[in-house]
Amino acid sequence: MIELTRRYGFPAAHILRQPSLSDAENLTTYGKCANPNGHGHNYGVEVTVSGPIDERTGRILSPDLLDRIFEERVESRFARRLLNDDEIFRDRVPTAENIALVIHAALADEVAKRSSAEVVRVKIVETRHNSCISGALS
Repeated sequence: MIELTRRYGFPAAHILRQPSLSDAENLTTYGKCANPNGHGHNYGVEVTVSGPIDERTGRILSPDLLDRIFEERVESRFARRLLNDDEIFRDRVPTAENIALVIHAALADEVAKRSSAEVVRVKIVETRHNSCISGALS
């Protein structure tokens, strides 16, 4: 098995608050990230795909194709926005974990439609101290 990883990034803001929790519980759970005014990050995103190597091109998939898919499905939707305002985060807190799952799902469908590769991992780097990785969803 061989994998290809591409790195991307986008700026966005979020508010980590669970509506069913009190202000005190949100503060305990999410700390300063529960600020109702929100805060921003320059998210780093690493997308890893795997699949057969095309004998003609020697590639799993074209990096340009993955770049276009990322721009279409992620960057154009989330960059320079408050993530909480997107319908996908209506019923989930936009934590790094949930952002990884959302991006993984958004990319997996489109990569599968347009290539023989599959998305195996999405890593979100939220800060220099915080990152998470989603594996293949089953």
